[in-house]
Amino acid sequence: MKQLWAPWRMEYIAESGSKQGCFFCEALRGNDDRANLVLARRDRAFVVMNRYPYANGHLMIVPNSHTGELERLCPEEYLDLNALVTLSVGILKRAVSAQGFNIGINLGAVAGAGVVDHVHIHIVPRWLGDTNYMPVFGETKVIGEHILETYDKLKPYYAK
Repeated sequence: MKQLWAPWRMEYIAESGSKQGCFFCEALRGNDDRANLVLARRDRAFVVMNRYPYANGHLMIVPNSHTGELERLCPEEYLDLNALVTLSVGILKRAVSAQGFNIGINLGAVAGAGVVDHVHIHIVPRWLGDTNYMPVFGETKVIGEHILETYDKLKPYYAK
C-alpha cells in the first residue's frame, strides 16, 4: 500500500470546530500578513490565500466589511473586489502559469459556503490535466507545493 503524506492537514483536523470568530476579520486586523496568508490590502477589500485549497494558488477576495449578504456591499466595495479579482487572475497567469480559472461566490450554507457570515470570492487556478484519478478513486486532492512557498511566489507580484 502506498502512503500519501499531508502532515499540514493535522492543523485543519485539530482546529475543526474549535475556533470562534471570523478568520477573515482576524486576518484583516492582523499584522503578520505571511502568517495570515494575506497577499494584498486595498481600501475596501483584500486578497488572502485559502489555507485549505482546492488547488495550488487558491485565493479568496474578501471585502473588509463583515457581512454575509452580497446586497449589503456598497458600490465602492464591488469596485475593489472586482479590481482585485482581475489583478489576481493576471498574477496567477504569470506566477504559476495558470491556464484557466474557476471564480465564484457561495452565498449561504445551502450553497456550499464554508464561511456564511463574510462574503468572499474564490479564485481557483486550473491547468490542463490537473484533475486526475486521485479525487475520483482516493477522494483526495493533491497540492504539489507547500502553501508558504506559493505565498512567497505570489507576494512580490502584489507589491508592484
